[in-house]
Amino acid sequence: MRLWASLGLLSIFIRFSAQTHSEDVSGILGENFTFPVKINEKITEITWTKNKDKVAEWEGQSETVYLTSLVNRGFLNKENGCLTIFNLEHSDAGTYVLDFFSSGNTRKTFVLTVLDPPSEPNISCNISGNYFKLKCTADFPKTLNYMWKFGSLQNISQTQEISIPTEVVDASEKATCFIRFSQTEKYSEISLDECYSDEKGDVFHKRNRNGLIGAFVVVVVLLVAIAVLLCGRDRGNVEDGALTDNQTVNNGVNPEELSAVQNSAPTSRCASGHGIAEGDTFKEEDISLLAKHADDHGINEGEMIQDAEGGNGEHLNNSPSCNV
Repeated sequence: MRLWASLGLLSIFIRFSAQTHSEDVSGILGENFTFPVKINEKITEITWTKNKDKVAEWEGQSETVYLTSLVNRGFLNKENGCLTIFNLEHSDAGTYVLDFFSSGNTRKTFVLTVLDPPSEPNISCNISGNYFKLKCTADFPKTLNYMWKFGSLQNISQTQEISIPTEVVDASEKATCFIRFSQTEKYSEISLDECYSDEKGDVFHKRNRNGLIGAFVVVVVLLVAIAVLLCGRDRGNVEDGALTDNQTVNNGVNPEELSAVQNSAPTSRCASGHGIAEGDTFKEEDISLLAKHADDHGINEGEMIQDAEGGNGEHLNNSPSCNV
């Protein structure tokens, strides 16, 4: 008799414990959240409470009544007893109890936590042997669902960390990590060439930087060389002109006379091109030079020009202005 009584008390305790067992659930701020109720029998009455205050109630053929914070924000499914809260708020967190009547009174308890959305995922990557090693992380207190995407690969394992052979994917390819919790999904991507270690990356960047510096130095040297050549050419022209002037002075020749003589050749070509006798052209130039000598040595310009035009060579030969 005592044995049967003990077994009866034990069965009541087990049933009571099962009915009062609470389930921890989590929702994301701003999302719609539905309590995961599983009832496989016909329900005739339903009552939901939050922290012992009624928030939803339905009985028989009557309409569902929503109370307190769930007015215009809740929905009760009378077929399975599920309660949905729209646009979840931090204040919705608490202990929710479902009491329903079917073949007997039954109770289910849920402890709801409202969480901020997870952060953008961060992808870390490195090379280990002949494998790309990638890991996806996010700031979130609950377990997330992961999914990886590559342009050239299909059916990637849905885990937080993955290993991909380097010969399977190109380093220029991008890897994308998706995280998901409830209805919230976020993703980030990374180029696989970033997976190489910092040391190798530094070498790569140093090589690029050294190449740019070398190219810049070559350009500067070329510009300086061109400038030196141009300056040397201009300096040579100036020095040649100065040397010619010095030689002229040293030989006792007037620079203006030398210039006139040097210009005689172009003058002859110009005279020939325009049908002018070359002798006439040189005669005018000789008269101009004789006039200049006469003025320098105090000789009557008219007489010298007359002698020049008349061909009087004796006077010219005897003139002291011709002594050089």
